[in-house]
Amino acid sequence: MTIDVIDLRNFYSQRLGAVARRLINRGIQRYWPNADGLRVAGLGYPTPYLGLFREDAERCFALMPAAQGVLKWPTSRPTLSTLVDEFSLPLADAAVDRILLVHALEISDDPEGLLREVWRVLAPSGRMMAIIPNRRGVWTRTDNTPFGHGRPYSRSQITQLLRQTWFTPTAWGEALFVPPFQSGWVLRSAVAWERMSAAVSSPFAGVHIVEASKQVYRAIPAHRERTRLIPSMPPVLLPTPTRRDDRPATR
Repeated sequence: MTIDVIDLRNFYSQRLGAVARRLINRGIQRYWPNADGLRVAGLGYPTPYLGLFREDAERCFALMPAAQGVLKWPTSRPTLSTLVDEFSLPLADAAVDRILLVHALEISDDPEGLLREVWRVLAPSGRMMAIIPNRRGVWTRTDNTPFGHGRPYSRSQITQLLRQTWFTPTAWGEALFVPPFQSGWVLRSAVAWERMSAAVSSPFAGVHIVEASKQVYRAIPAHRERTRLIPSMPPVLLPTPTRRDDRPATR
């Protein structure tokens, strides 16, 4: 189920959305502390998080699926966002070094096809990071946030999907351990919730943060012709056929 871009913008303009953005940004920075000189693309609705890389990256832009809609980003500078077909991105092969997927996989009609297109435009040494709702998390059980829409995933389901689309998981993280309540004291203690839950390895985080690398060389089954280990030899124990001249004369 696709979320309208206006609903996504409204969520991140609220206090709960601002807290979610801050907590997820902490998880992203843990694995991608900078993007100096790299080409960074975001797919889905990544603009609340692309600000981490906009100043340092060689290029930084947002690709928003047509079914969702597009908004101008950044608002006070030249536009770096565009409307795209998520299964046919307007990029050449190996065009970007890093791709950030937010509000993308869980609401895509064909997540496998989406990741194959991401694989195509990602450089051989590049990295992909996806923010994916956790199937066991509290945030997926309410429609008040974007993370409660679409299909949530377990860790094993994500691993299987990545391997089917020629990616190798390289790092795992979680975020949004805090309950999705608008209560002031809950939001003020959000960082403490995150630290405490991460320390005890709580399985109820709101989102998975998974980094994956592109598999450039994939195993292709080889079909070899079966060979005989022992050469074929003519039989030696069979009697030699007699010729007509060797037959005994009859009276």
